[in-house]
Amino acid sequence: MEMAINIHSSSSSSSFSLINPKPPLLTKQLFGSSFTLSSFPNTSKTTSTSSLRCRRSRFSFHSPIKCSVSTEASTTEKRSQMMRRGDIRNIAIVAHVDHGKTTLVDAMLKQSKVFRDNQFVQERIMDSNDIERERGITILSKNTSITYKDTKINIIDTPGHSDFGGEVERILNMVEGVLLVVDSVEGPMPQTRFVLKKALEFGHAVVVVVNKIDRPSARPDFVINSTFELFIELNATDEQCDFQSIYASGIKGKAGLSPDDLAEDLGPLFEAIMRCIPGPCIDKDGALQMLATNIEYDEHKGRIAIGRLHAGVLQKGMDVRVCTSEDSCRFGKVSELFVYEKFIRVPATKVEAGDICAVCGIEDIQIGETIADKAFGKPLPSIRVEEPTVKMAFSINTSPFVGREGKYVTSRNLRDRLYRELERNLAMKVEDGETADTFVVSGRGTLHITILIENMRREGYEFMVGPPKVINKKVDDKVLEPYEIATVEVPEEHMGAVVELLGRRRGQMFDMQGVGSEGTTLLKYKIPTRGLLGLRNAILTASRGTAILNTIFDSYGPWAGDIITRDQGSLVAFEDGASTSYALASSQDRGQMFIRPGAGVYKGQIVGIHQRTGDLSLNVCKKKAATNVRSNKEQTVVLDTPLDYSLDDCIEYIQEDELVEVTPSSIRMCKNPKLAKRQGEQCRLTSSGSASRASL
Repeated sequence: MEMAINIHSSSSSSSFSLINPKPPLLTKQLFGSSFTLSSFPNTSKTTSTSSLRCRRSRFSFHSPIKCSVSTEASTTEKRSQMMRRGDIRNIAIVAHVDHGKTTLVDAMLKQSKVFRDNQFVQERIMDSNDIERERGITILSKNTSITYKDTKINIIDTPGHSDFGGEVERILNMVEGVLLVVDSVEGPMPQTRFVLKKALEFGHAVVVVVNKIDRPSARPDFVINSTFELFIELNATDEQCDFQSIYASGIKGKAGLSPDDLAEDLGPLFEAIMRCIPGPCIDKDGALQMLATNIEYDEHKGRIAIGRLHAGVLQKGMDVRVCTSEDSCRFGKVSELFVYEKFIRVPATKVEAGDICAVCGIEDIQIGETIADKAFGKPLPSIRVEEPTVKMAFSINTSPFVGREGKYVTSRNLRDRLYRELERNLAMKVEDGETADTFVVSGRGTLHITILIENMRREGYEFMVGPPKVINKKVDDKVLEPYEIATVEVPEEHMGAVVELLGRRRGQMFDMQGVGSEGTTLLKYKIPTRGLLGLRNAILTASRGTAILNTIFDSYGPWAGDIITRDQGSLVAFEDGASTSYALASSQDRGQMFIRPGAGVYKGQIVGIHQRTGDLSLNVCKKKAATNVRSNKEQTVVLDTPLDYSLDDCIEYIQEDELVEVTPSSIRMCKNPKLAKRQGEQCRLTSSGSASRASL
């Protein structure tokens, strides 16, 4: 089948038309076969005609790649003296979590000779944060650059988890195109939809990279068709729907235009970037404008603003104006200037429009502010991100063990650290709580706030956090709560238990399909965010550790009713001291324990999970009586292995009247003493009222 696209441009306008257009159902079947699009000549007078052809077939390595995205300036841009730089490409790599973004960046860096041949390079070089390496996920977006055929390609690696979607949203301000990485088996996932929607709203060009093509159960045709359907659902333009598809194996460093014919390197991917991603559109002679998209901190240089220069030229030592709005401006001076070359920041004396740079010297610069010309500068539109959906209460540590392990324990330390986090984390909010030592932190999800907690404890902070709560809205006297799309990948033998679990949490299934030839089923649910609290551990238990859960915010909907997220109570210690084997041997008959013999405990600390509903107080510090021990044979004590709960597990476990105590060395759970005091007062008032009524 063959069709052709003819674009006729005149001095005043350009037109794009299709002859015999196919409906979406038929058009998507064209992927994987060679096709050409064509249209009739326009009726208007034209001065020049250009033809574009897009072929998706088994090309060899040297076959040219044509795209519908024009890399030349349009007539409107020429009128406003705008131009495109051909020697720079700014791209962001976006995808769902675990689809291989960071691994693909590793291969791109290695093949562009960023590192020496004898240099040791660790895996996932872009994940430089300790927590990122431990968890195997990208949390913070990072910049790097490579050079390909005398063209500088600025690459931004972005997070894949939905809780860090705020990083992706603001990074898209710095680029002109994205590489949308999709797993060759799973296909488009919830976060794929989110990042693609944002990229299309910015009008960016998209190159689809079907990664992990070497997996045994890879299904590239299904993935391409599903991605095309996603473009249609998100109201992409005709040019955006005519995306270039590249098949790659990031871990092997290979890519190609056909799943069965991969080149020995990533050459086809680099060619696709050069041809399909346009250069930055700039106003070279205009007044200086640069939007601060990211903030880093250096002990010697202070705050470093990172962003793309939209217009003008930025020079070292230059006096600038820092603008939040037209009426809110102040002056500053650029002390140092850096650009990204290979994997490091390199000092520069000046930066021209279109490049991504780092600016030092403006101490109070914030994300979303514009560095503009001192005399004629105007601010760029500020960055907007979606509202948070989950909140948690932070308070000072009030346990008997306070101050033993941490360095920062006061409410002033806690307040300063939380508000300092707002300077670079736009998707997070901090508010003062009911008391002077309590603060309410709101974020995109539980993981979003948990990463902050983990960073703080590693910095030496001691504090307590309450259970996560959803942020509801009230519209027309009706309470609306956030809903999320939950995608569960589970083996068929455990599907029944998972379906039952999600049903109890008010989840509504809207899609179910088999995945590859591995006997795995993909379930898609629309579920209240409340139902997701504590769900991850419950699903792992129901599926014996084989299920994979992914979620992303969908919309606000009507209140779904009461949801029971935990059926079992807690085992609570009622005495201070050190736990003993004798006491734990009898206590473990009541449930599963969290502590080992010799561990320090205090009154009100949660030491285990009760096997029944309701809490149970017990003494885990009881010692065996030393009466006539020589005449009786010692009994061997066999203890079960205690549960090893991580920070995420503890936050998922706690209920309304419980807290998590976070210190640099320990993570404990306890009952909330304030709520216990209130409940005691209510009980006393109730009993006194009953006694007075009885006397009357």
